[in-house]
Amino acid sequence: MSKANKQHSRISVFFKRLFQQRALAIMSVPFLIWLIIFKYLPLWGWTIAFQDYKPAKKFLEQSWIGFEHFKFLFGDDRFLRVLRNTLAMSSINLIFGFVTAITLALLLNEVRNIAFKRVVQTVSYLPHFISWVVAASIIQTTLSPDGTINQLLVGLGFIDRGSEILFLGIPEYFWTIFGASSIWKDIGWNTIVYLAAMTTIDPTQYEAAEIDGANRFKKMIYITLPGIKSVVIILLIMNIGYLLESGFEPQYLLGNGMNVDYSENIDIFVLKYGIAQSNFSLSIAAGMFKTVVSFILLFIANNAAKRMGEARLY
Repeated sequence: MSKANKQHSRISVFFKRLFQQRALAIMSVPFLIWLIIFKYLPLWGWTIAFQDYKPAKKFLEQSWIGFEHFKFLFGDDRFLRVLRNTLAMSSINLIFGFVTAITLALLLNEVRNIAFKRVVQTVSYLPHFISWVVAASIIQTTLSPDGTINQLLVGLGFIDRGSEILFLGIPEYFWTIFGASSIWKDIGWNTIVYLAAMTTIDPTQYEAAEIDGANRFKKMIYITLPGIKSVVIILLIMNIGYLLESGFEPQYLLGNGMNVDYSENIDIFVLKYGIAQSNFSLSIAAGMFKTVVSFILLFIANNAAKRMGEARLY
């Protein structure tokens, strides 16, 4: 079959499937309209990153300065510092968020006492519904010199009374505190997808493994984990795309003058040095850099999965 015929055949198959799934296609139309209006049309605003933008002037009256804002960003020590912080906090979230959520989901899947399982799920889900404002207050109180952690360390004899530690005042501790806080807040919520994926595994596989003498641990390793592998890889690809999205609220609320060198990320940089100082072009340049890098990372991760023969987004 010639190349032209193959192309024609693919197009015919596409429209045939589109007609067969016309109900789904029609339901997708409102979402596509929303996507175009709120996600794609605003992209024209990226042009401001190449201007010396002045709000009082019309668009055509703005001065075009090329890549000057990008040159400034990559020559600015503050931006390089927040870029380091963003990558570090995102990596901590990505690695430990994945490992803890999958581990908890595996353990919950093995619990046979339904009442106990529901209690654990409810307790682990609850922090997700607490706003970061409330969560930050809890964390600050817990880590304060007269908080629970210091009282525990004094009680166990690790530190002397009067030598309590101001955890949020030590910059090097911030990434650990952020990682632990994020895991505490979202670990339960993140297990939902994995638990749902586990319900799709054929129960006869567990029965066959049991007949062969496999214990619970071996069933987790050889049946459950391979059964949810495609979901894990899809979520991993999506999270790699968000590697420069380490969040805003926890860093902003837990950050202070003492830990600023480790707590500021790109979003706070955009707010403090861009929007707050009316330097909109600089803030858009920083946001544009973040989006472009995220897209490249997503593309690389998806193609790596494709080359390895694993599940992928497209």
